[in-house]
Amino acid sequence: MGMLWLLAFILWQIIPTQAAITVGGGGVGINIGNAGGGGAGVWIGGGINNGPTPSSPSVSKLTTAYTALQAWKSAITDDPLGILKTWVGSDVCTYKGVFCAGPGPFVAGIDLNHANLQGTLVKELSVLTDISILHLNSNRFSGTVPDTFKDLSSLQELDISNNRFSGPFPAVTLYIPNLVYLDLRFNSFSGPVPEDLFNKRLDAIFLNNNQFEGELPQNLGNSPASMINLANNRFSGNIPASFGIASSKLKEILLLNNQLTGCIPQGIGLFSEMQVFDVSHNSLMGHLPDTVSCLSDIEVLNLAHNKLSGVLPDLVCSLGSLMNLNVAYNFFSGFSQECSKLSFRKGGFDFSLNCLPGRDMQRPQPECLVIPGGGLSCLRIPSAQPLVCGALLGNLEVNVTSTSP
Repeated sequence: MGMLWLLAFILWQIIPTQAAITVGGGGVGINIGNAGGGGAGVWIGGGINNGPTPSSPSVSKLTTAYTALQAWKSAITDDPLGILKTWVGSDVCTYKGVFCAGPGPFVAGIDLNHANLQGTLVKELSVLTDISILHLNSNRFSGTVPDTFKDLSSLQELDISNNRFSGPFPAVTLYIPNLVYLDLRFNSFSGPVPEDLFNKRLDAIFLNNNQFEGELPQNLGNSPASMINLANNRFSGNIPASFGIASSKLKEILLLNNQLTGCIPQGIGLFSEMQVFDVSHNSLMGHLPDTVSCLSDIEVLNLAHNKLSGVLPDLVCSLGSLMNLNVAYNFFSGFSQECSKLSFRKGGFDFSLNCLPGRDMQRPQPECLVIPGGGLSCLRIPSAQPLVCGALLGNLEVNVTSTSP
């Protein structure tokens, strides 16, 4: 019932009309006007008892939805929980996992999370042009996303995580016009990720735990998303030098467990709202940029299991919001006074297996004689003056432009 209330709230937000929420037989009703709520599903409008007349356009919509859902039902080969036993008859608003809204009514959402269904998606689903959410996580769907999904003009949330989808990045998702939430986690998608993904107006991008590979697109920092998760893939090459210059809305980015090399770009400091930055388990080298100290809202900073070196800056360790700092398994050789104090603060702070003199649990001395990436030249702001976070953007734009071919 909790999920139904959540879906009802989402649908209520989509249709900005005065509404009353009622609980009907197995579902949640959002009713407008004097009509009462009715059967299973989510209703906005006249209610189940004031259904459309045979000439109403909604009859055509529900008939079209019936045809599409029955086509999909035929493509589902295993239903151990018996979800589809309710998918009988022309009243699709009573189907389990199908939610309707009004006036009309029409199919406004499908939520089959954790249904353990096995099968494929079918092109006929693209006729559900009023659908705003399609949640299918934790099933056994395979294949890929039909090209016809570009016609889902009202779709805002697409969650097909934790399934068995494969093949290249589903490019059709770039053409779903109103999509704001894209979740492809825990599948077997492979190949490169297109640059256009980070130009699209998405608020959340979850691609982690697939088999994506190649370099990160140069426009990664252009994305207006607040959350980007690219962890546990096979991305290689550098984090783009322009990262951070075009956007400051990012709150969480996870790049852990890839094959990234090179430096952490100076532009990281432009993400003034960043709360989580995790690049652990890569092969990043060079010094940590001083601009990290501009991450005033950072709570989790995980740089562990890389090849970073130099001195851990005082300004980084004095960040007021920092709750978890992990730099274990690197080659840091200097340790400021502020960083020494972190061990006395509550939270997770791990400096083990570096090259810090006088500290316990460090690398054997022979491993510290040759620092990886010692000759690496990282793009850095000239440091003749003290770092001023507010002036970062102008300095970085000049620096990136001057080094462009």
